[in-house]
Amino acid sequence: MDRETFAEALLQIMERKQHWAWPSFGAGEVAAELLHVHLEQEYATYVRDFPVLVGRVHVQCPIPAVRRELAENLYEEETGGLAAGRPHPELFLEYPRGLGMDLARFEAVELLPAAAAYRATIDELTVGCGWLTAACVVTIFIEGTAHERGELDAAVPKRPAPPLEQHPLVVHYGLPLESLALTKAHRAVEGDHRAAAWGCVLDHGPAHRRVDAVAAMERVLGAWGAYRDAVAHACGLTRAF
Repeated sequence: MDRETFAEALLQIMERKQHWAWPSFGAGEVAAELLHVHLEQEYATYVRDFPVLVGRVHVQCPIPAVRRELAENLYEEETGGLAAGRPHPELFLEYPRGLGMDLARFEAVELLPAAAAYRATIDELTVGCGWLTAACVVTIFIEGTAHERGELDAAVPKRPAPPLEQHPLVVHYGLPLESLALTKAHRAVEGDHRAAAWGCVLDHGPAHRRVDAVAAMERVLGAWGAYRDAVAHACGLTRAF
């Protein structure tokens, strides 16, 4: 698989990283008393441990240039030392704090079965499958969105970044703007991180491992979709066919 075919395969997978329930979350259609389910599952499935996931890629990679990019990402996620000022998992908890939720719930989250399966898939693909597969799963899939093509093609729009005042949690649930510290941090570093992620996997990933990496991305996409289905249903949403 050549570089261009590999990039296109990854982009097509990312363009399918869209879920039927997300517009309902964005429109405030989830009952306020159930919103904690979404935040708890996100936190326990990957947000809390995201620095660990980046670290797994780092320790497996033999290429210094890639390790340096990953080290910068890891440092920011773990400490916030480049932009956020605090570790990103801690900043995530400002969402439920600002919404008046009981933060004790986040200390012992019971994962939904599909959430546990998604996390198990992430763990399997980031340990023992090679650094390229781990990098694709962590830095392309988990960190990325359906708008990744815009990171590689200047003619394609990047991920929308509306004013913070229009954030769904602010508009529909009364979240204070100061509780969006993680959103601000992501916007501050997102451009550099996306470019670095794609550069690492496309420019340095071994060609003979590209097919395996694409297959892993298909697996994690399927697990993610089932996970999002479960969260949506737990939040009282049903799919209209």
